[in-house]
Amino acid sequence: MDIESARRKVGTYRGAAEICSTTPKTVRRVVLASRSIGAGPEAPHNYDQVRELVAARVDKTKVRISAKRLLPTART
Repeated sequence: MDIESARRKVGTYRGAAEICSTTPKTVRRVVLASRSIGAGPEAPHNYDQVRELVAARVDKTKVRISAKRLLPTART
């Protein structure tokens, strides 16, 4: 098992180091290096299309609004 997979599986540097027979410092170094290299574009969110609508309604009313109240407006 490679270091990054082990880290995702167990969630800790120490646990991944134990699985891969290395040190936690090495695991940390590999994980941080892969994040800086593999940093691609941010994934789209399901609310990106209505972000402006929600922001406008919150600014207009100056209160918290539930999604249930915004749903009919967002659908149109």
